[in-house]
Amino acid sequence: MEGVIDHHVRALLSAIGGIDVCVTEFVRVTHTRLPRKVFARFCPELEQGATTPSGTPVKLQLLGGNPETMAYNAARAVEAGARAIDLNFGCPAKSVNNSDGGACLLQSPARVEGIIAAVRKALPKEIPVSAKIRLGYEDRSSYLDNARAAEAGGASELVVHARSKVDGYRPPAYWEYIGEIRQQIGIPVVANGDLWTMTEFQRCRDVTGCDAFMFGRSLLARPDIGLQIRALCEGREYRPLQWHQIVAHLYSYYSATKAEYPAKYLGNRIKQWLAYLKLSYPQANVFFEQIKRHREPEMLESAFMQHLQPNDADTQDHKPFAVTHCNNRQLHNEPTAA
Repeated sequence: MEGVIDHHVRALLSAIGGIDVCVTEFVRVTHTRLPRKVFARFCPELEQGATTPSGTPVKLQLLGGNPETMAYNAARAVEAGARAIDLNFGCPAKSVNNSDGGACLLQSPARVEGIIAAVRKALPKEIPVSAKIRLGYEDRSSYLDNARAAEAGGASELVVHARSKVDGYRPPAYWEYIGEIRQQIGIPVVANGDLWTMTEFQRCRDVTGCDAFMFGRSLLARPDIGLQIRALCEGREYRPLQWHQIVAHLYSYYSATKAEYPAKYLGNRIKQWLAYLKLSYPQANVFFEQIKRHREPEMLESAFMQHLQPNDADTQDHKPFAVTHCNNRQLHNEPTAA
């Protein structure tokens, strides 16, 4: 997600485990030929073989509506070290759509196909090109047209967010459309949208028949959901991370990024993350209330120290869940909630 899933977050989440692939925030492409430093800024992992420090592969994502400049910049990204390119046709943000990028392109499946085809042609055969779409723009009627366009353009994999642009993020997610897409096209399909809990994951898997799933906001709310899914697929019990363990990861992130922010912004990213975590951990709301008006290191770190201690709520709120056997599944980490 733009402004959220940077390389520090990718490093943290992939180190927790259960994630097979990460995707960067989108690199916006207009009519400009971007310099190498832009790709390095969005994806510092390019210098380490396009993997996170724990070894999880990272795809570099591009967003734009001009086939020629998309193709050129994709080739430059590969020269800079990218080992996989992902194309964003899902972002619903008005500023993006007004600049001929993201979900607005779903109004013309021919354009979707043309952009993917241009990028595919510009890259070595061994570099995979994947794409992410929504079910449509104004409505969901073009879902199959755009899915087929992605396949015809040469996409190796298709991620589908189970809503249209106009649907935004309002529940429900229309997983049944993903199931039909999977049956109609011949490339792997990854399900995305409203996968907040294990119950929702299992329902989505049953409805779509997919073997791969992409998580964005829900991975911030439940950072070990990948490990939970892996345990489910392997038929074993798993005890979800307790609150003090989550805080330990947050503190590591805070410490690693502290020097990158001016004093007036210190703690903002932690507050942002707590807004997601409180959907799964009630203690996150307590933490947020303690620090929401503060940006002094002493106040922030004092709050951290309080929450790093185990308490009774940890053991009460997060008991092991029972699991049943299922086939191996894949979990992706997405860049944009699109």
